[in-house]
Amino acid sequence: MPSSRLCLIIGILCISIFPVLVKWTPVSGITSAFYRMFIGLLFLLPYLLISRKFTVPPKNLWLPVMICGIIFATDIAVWNLSIHYSNATQATLLTNLSPVWVGVGAFLFLPDKPKPAFWIGTLIALAGMVVLIGPEAFAEMRFDKGFLLAVFSGILYAAYMIISKSILNKIDIVSFMSVSMAVSSVYLLVVCVAFRQPLWNFTPAVWSVFVVNGLICQLLGWLTISYATKKLDANRVSLSLLSQALVTGLFAWIFIDEKITPQMIIGGVIILIGIAVTFIVRTITPKTNLPSNKW
Repeated sequence: MPSSRLCLIIGILCISIFPVLVKWTPVSGITSAFYRMFIGLLFLLPYLLISRKFTVPPKNLWLPVMICGIIFATDIAVWNLSIHYSNATQATLLTNLSPVWVGVGAFLFLPDKPKPAFWIGTLIALAGMVVLIGPEAFAEMRFDKGFLLAVFSGILYAAYMIISKSILNKIDIVSFMSVSMAVSSVYLLVVCVAFRQPLWNFTPAVWSVFVVNGLICQLLGWLTISYATKKLDANRVSLSLLSQALVTGLFAWIFIDEKITPQMIIGGVIILIGIAVTFIVRTITPKTNLPSNKW
């Protein structure tokens, strides 16, 4: 493996291009989510067969792992929809509020409560949301679909992190992700069929995007970030992953000519500062192989 810092850079680049590809591809967000998980799983299976590193989860872990797969699949689908309804930059910024929702969940359901630094960071991040969306929208309660779906995506991912923490202490991450991605694929396939989402007759360009999403954004991005998390300080990795929103904004500006207003820049910076503050005292999440931001 290359150096851990190089892996972290590669991982951030891999996950940052995903919202741009979703926005660019004229395909249902649910369909895109299905092929991201399914193709990623297809590329992972040969490694599992050759390395023989897959461990069957104990019976008492099957239900939590399946729940994680369903929650993560729903999160990706909702995130994709939020990107279509708004823009790649805004959706990525708002969904990366997930560390804030993790802290709220920890306060409500876990014995280890967040420290004051977390709540300070939360207030800063929420102030950034007000700036990003516009004070008038909050005053008049005019929240569009893109905004609400992106925030909901962050909440879903926070739930995924909270549930998966205890699981990852009992099973290796490769086996966990293999089962989780399999469950996600089946679940999203059922959703696609139930809601009559298109599953074939795509152009070669669209199929190419699906492959990039599964291989690069899902599999390579996950592997490199997980490796970096094992080798580097968890706080450094988490803080570094905050740059995903900025890199996504840059990619969106370059590749799909997405406009970035000064208001979005100021609000985004405030949100990132707020999330960074929540990591100053990291008492709500024990160190695991799972990063604390979307990837």
